[in-house]
Amino acid sequence: MTCGRHPDSQYVELAVEVFAMLADATRVRIILALRDDELSVNHLADIVDKPAAAVSQHLAKLRLARMVTTRQDGTRVFYRLADEHARQLVADAIFQAEHTLGGIPRHHHTHPTAAR
Repeated sequence: MTCGRHPDSQYVELAVEVFAMLADATRVRIILALRDDELSVNHLADIVDKPAAAVSQHLAKLRLARMVTTRQDGTRVFYRLADEHARQLVADAIFQAEHTLGGIPRHHHTHPTAAR
């Protein structure tokens, strides 16, 4: 089996699908909201300022992509990130975006909380 990070890896096409899943501002905002917490659809809808039905559809896609998982408590469903990789992908994309603004990006500052 080829190393996953080799150019001819079988995972390249799957990685493209991951990027496609994250090529949506609402889904990126959902990942950012879930980076430290598990949240309900309604709470996520408030955070990302979208209707709960729309957030639910985005969560369904993220769940099918195995980026989020759920926990049910009575009639409420709580969502959380399945692992640290989606969090890191989004953080790295934000860091890359900071480079487009010129100057020294915030994440390069030496203060311990600068990359948050």
